[in-house]
Amino acid sequence: MKWFNSAVVYQIYPIGYCGVPRKNPFQPAPSCGEGKILRVVDHIPELKKQGFNTVLFNPLFESSAHGYDTVDFTKVDTRLGSKEDFQKVCEALHENGIRIILDAVFNHVGRDFTQFKDVRDNKYNSQYKDWFHIRDGNSNYNDGFYYEGWEGHFDLVKLNLFNPVVRSHLFQAVSSWVADYDIDGLRLDVAYALDPNFLRELSAYCSGLKNEFWLMGETLHGDYNTWMNPEMLDSVTNYECYKGLYSSFNDLNMYEIAYSLGNRQFGPGGLYQGKHLYCFVDNHDVGRIASVLTDQRHINGIYTLLLTMPGIPGIYYGSEYGLTGDKRDGDDTLRPEFIIGDYKETELTKLITKLTKAHAALKPLCIGDYRQVVLHNQYFAFARSCDGETVYSLINAGGNTQGFYLGGSGRYKDVLSGEYFDVSGNVNVPAYGAMVLYDADKFDIEMTKNAAEPAYEKPEKTAEPITAPPPQEPDPELIKLVKTTYDYIKKIADKLDIPLE
Repeated sequence: MKWFNSAVVYQIYPIGYCGVPRKNPFQPAPSCGEGKILRVVDHIPELKKQGFNTVLFNPLFESSAHGYDTVDFTKVDTRLGSKEDFQKVCEALHENGIRIILDAVFNHVGRDFTQFKDVRDNKYNSQYKDWFHIRDGNSNYNDGFYYEGWEGHFDLVKLNLFNPVVRSHLFQAVSSWVADYDIDGLRLDVAYALDPNFLRELSAYCSGLKNEFWLMGETLHGDYNTWMNPEMLDSVTNYECYKGLYSSFNDLNMYEIAYSLGNRQFGPGGLYQGKHLYCFVDNHDVGRIASVLTDQRHINGIYTLLLTMPGIPGIYYGSEYGLTGDKRDGDDTLRPEFIIGDYKETELTKLITKLTKAHAALKPLCIGDYRQVVLHNQYFAFARSCDGETVYSLINAGGNTQGFYLGGSGRYKDVLSGEYFDVSGNVNVPAYGAMVLYDADKFDIEMTKNAAEPAYEKPEKTAEPITAPPPQEPDPELIKLVKTTYDYIKKIADKLDIPLE
């Protein structure tokens, strides 16, 4: 089983987590050992205790503001610290058995990106003009030329991923991240907007950098197999079930999430059987689940569902302590400063800890199939099976005790309460309660043990590491021919108002 199939992810948005200015003053980084990113090292004991074995860092390379407006792919954001500071963080995480995923923002960069600043200064004479989608006209910033921004956001300059020099630049950045920080994978921002051929090349390139290097892409709707396939990405964000998770509880309509999980995604004939989507109840772009749920008594049920349904579960920093944040109040509300010493263990963190450790320890929850067992508006049960072993997940969103007939056999233990139940008869779940039942005679979940500890073994590099080739200067005559052809095609495209992509 590949390591990421048993991953339990803790997501950190560094600029918020570290409490740094939201606009970059572009001052020198603090002295080595003083960067705020080192706060993560203090957090590691709790991450281990709570059963997380993977950390996903949202953008932490030099940017103008929020991280997605990159200035330099190779420089740790000076607001967060130095390269050496982040290396200490990565070394500490790996020493404690925790894998590292970085957010790769390859669709667009900021207006302060070095190469784009050269275009702003030199316009059509810039050697980097073909790094971007430049046209005649003007921009919202009165640059004297028009360029494409991501979804109309002109502070986010769209990269020309059809340019082999641009691809080489990005691949070299990934290579440096593996060399400098020994990362284990990437989250690809707005993967749905990336050129499929670019994703194929990136996947092939990363497979040569490190064994079992995980590529997960941000996608929203549609058929996720478009991006999640053997040639491109290992996983994608499961926004379909994100919506189904919270609205099923808010509307007391468990049919919604059951339809997505069973009919569409993982049941017989489902689109994603045997695949592992990245699942979540909140993140840096959407409201905190404690603010989204209309009834806080459903918090235990939604986390039980998240951590037992098919997929790779992710928890957004602070939500394990019940942090709130309403998307309508702006993104900064969702991305607060977080100092682990300010928080004490709660009933919610205890519940999540039991679930994370069960997820990592019970193979059916990692790679098992999916079978619906009981379904009603206010309650829901399903089974996950693998190698002849079964785990049952029972969710009662209603205000009364509910009996579940599972039709199994034997005496199973509940992960959450520690009690035993006969799954051949009715199992009563209290109001707003949940259970995760497993055969304790065949599985041994040590809830006091740090589940992350044995999860990371430094993999060997492939025998022949692939390095991005240095950009080659083509023959001058070839340049002239390509330019003449391009100019001719561009005139036709402009006349027909067709973007050259």
